[in-house]
Amino acid sequence: MPLAYMSDANKVAVVTGSSSGIGYETSLALAREGFLTYATMRNLEKGGSIKSDSDKENLPLKIMQLDVTDDASVGKAVQSIISDSGRIDILVNNAGYGLTGAFEDLSLDEIKQQYETNFFGVVRVTQAVLPIMRKQKSGKIINISSGAGRFGYPGGSAYVSTKFAMEGLSESLSYELDPFGIKVILVEPGVIRTNFGNGMVVAKKSQDPASAYLSMTRKMNDVLGQLMQNGSPPSLVANLVLQAAKSDNPNLRYLAGKDVKQWVDQKKKMSDKEFFNMMNQLFK
Repeated sequence: MPLAYMSDANKVAVVTGSSSGIGYETSLALAREGFLTYATMRNLEKGGSIKSDSDKENLPLKIMQLDVTDDASVGKAVQSIISDSGRIDILVNNAGYGLTGAFEDLSLDEIKQQYETNFFGVVRVTQAVLPIMRKQKSGKIINISSGAGRFGYPGGSAYVSTKFAMEGLSESLSYELDPFGIKVILVEPGVIRTNFGNGMVVAKKSQDPASAYLSMTRKMNDVLGQLMQNGSPPSLVANLVLQAAKSDNPNLRYLAGKDVKQWVDQKKKMSDKEFFNMMNQLFK
């Protein structure tokens, strides 16, 4: 049955990285609207809180192990969902983490690990789900990108480039999948008050007192901490995902947060040099 003609109670949603933050709130938001929601995560031991919240509200939510960096884990999870529910209508690619540090200080292994989760994780899960959606002739793939998919900043070369890659992938996919009734959506959060900062990985060499970029890295961490204090709640992102999931004609992009809307607007209005000077001043 085409997605547009189904009630939310008959639709199946899959969310990656659901143990905390945006994925946590998104899984609960979808389940509260009646979507049968599979809240997936790499480590099931971290699923206690979302299970507790779900049980309290008697939500249609199931917790499932899925490691976006592991082919076998992804294949097993998708097959289990299809065996259990017969379809997948919404895929929210949310799993990811931040790697920070000057580019010269980043090891190739650190960059590869960042891409393996943030970009190839999206590729891996999406390719597993696409044949199902194509057979259904319906579906929505909602990729949690970032304002960092629109502009760079010092110390963010690895993380930012994964989000730029996600933007290009998603925009290209939107053309390919439209004839099959499948919509691709990008949600681009600004700074969100989650434990994302706690999970951020700092490049080993950037922590070395001998690093030529030590002062920049410290300033970057200070600025990020200040921005986090005034960040938007993860529920803001979850509500935008829900809006896109329920829309018959969703936008390609949704900006999440006043901060990112302001930055993107300035990026459009300024020359590259003007925007560079503004960002450079922020991190000096």
